[in-house]
Amino acid sequence: MTDLRAGVQGRPPLDGRLEPWMSELLADAGGCAALVDRFGSPVNLIHPATMGRNAKQLVEAGRRAGVEIGLFFARKANKALTLVDEIVRLGHGVDVAGEAELQQTLQRGVPGRRIILTAAIKPERLLRLAVASGVTISLDSAPEAAAVAALAAEVGTIAQVAPRLAPDTGHGLPPTRFGAPSAAWSEVLAPGLGLAVAGVHFHLHGYRAADRAAMLAEAIGLVGRLREQGHRPEFVDIGGGVPIRYLDDGEQWRAFWAAHGASATRGDEQITWKNAELRSVYPFYQQPVRGDWLSELLAAPLGSGTVATALQAAGLRLHLEPGRALVDGCGLTLARVSFVKRRSDGVGLVGVEMNRTQCRSTSDDFLVDPILVRSTPSGPPWDGFLVGAYCIEDELILLRRMHFPHGVAPGDLIGLVNTGGYLMHILESASHQIPLARNVVCERGGYEPDPIDHWTSDSGSAVRPSPTVQHPHTSSSS
Repeated sequence: MTDLRAGVQGRPPLDGRLEPWMSELLADAGGCAALVDRFGSPVNLIHPATMGRNAKQLVEAGRRAGVEIGLFFARKANKALTLVDEIVRLGHGVDVAGEAELQQTLQRGVPGRRIILTAAIKPERLLRLAVASGVTISLDSAPEAAAVAALAAEVGTIAQVAPRLAPDTGHGLPPTRFGAPSAAWSEVLAPGLGLAVAGVHFHLHGYRAADRAAMLAEAIGLVGRLREQGHRPEFVDIGGGVPIRYLDDGEQWRAFWAAHGASATRGDEQITWKNAELRSVYPFYQQPVRGDWLSELLAAPLGSGTVATALQAAGLRLHLEPGRALVDGCGLTLARVSFVKRRSDGVGLVGVEMNRTQCRSTSDDFLVDPILVRSTPSGPPWDGFLVGAYCIEDELILLRRMHFPHGVAPGDLIGLVNTGGYLMHILESASHQIPLARNVVCERGGYEPDPIDHWTSDSGSAVRPSPTVQHPHTSSSS
């Protein structure tokens, strides 16, 4: 079998995990070329079926510990509507962070009781829609609680809310812009305001299970006080931050950082463009992840027992809002090589028909080696950087230097693996009036445009997608 990673690697390499569907697609150069020819470069491929495995790992970790888990897919991680359909088909819910996300989710037939609104900014129009639809609203402050109460009175309903808890600074956790302290919520959520507290919510930066265990102690305490006031909260929601692993080889991860540090000391460009320092990056290799991480959290000490026993004693479900952890393995981005040339000082450049916002999160870089899908004959080795479409000097698809041992040429394709979580959409831009990437669903041997690319808020509905595109090497009966 052909080694898909042999065509291009960073130095040192960082080999990304490949799902079976990715390996099958990337091994078919003709099929990949057909997708880019039809949908343009870049094209985002979405494989929703992988969500089921990811969700199952989290739910089963809870079951083993005797805790009911509520999953709400964080839509901000990926805008594809097919992923909304899939997570709801699996029996779970959706976390939305804005009006369009909420409108779209409701229009897919998701009932309000299976939606939580966690937007950082909530204009009145968004709150009105959420209140009228029975969506649980994560309250960020006392003024926001008052605004929701007023809208509930106007609509003639009781609003479902979950106060967002900010950590007690005495626990050593960093300050956060989200939420309010426990004491503030005890004062704000008095009975008779038209607000029903469905649960308590918090959001923490980072991925440490120990930090979440400390916050759960505060949250369970707030639940007790709210129950004394007459509310009936049923869950604690710990937000997102469920870790995943992009790389299987921890030695590669450690070798990369050693090489990065040595390059920084030398002041050369052997690792990154213009010796860029990588300060804020996702931990692409870490452990434990997903289900094992949740098991560790539930087993963490809390009071005289564990997090799990504390939740059981309080009669609470544990809600999570994973984004990356649910779409891990669900996405792949393909882009066409446009040119190969040298910078004015001789450094190699590979021009790719995409821009840097189409594979970028809030991290400094995506530290996973791409896959070269060759459409041209092999050639002499080439070494250099992947540059993109924006007319900016530092327009890099990846900041790392790449080595092509058998060359690279216009018409070849670059496959960026596991881009489904945040990398496709969180920062995507249509600057220079370059169209956004199309989003295409891989299911049952065919390729169908995701309806998100045709959704318009004016009509409030999705345009009917194009007919299914069959894989060039599969029959319509597959």
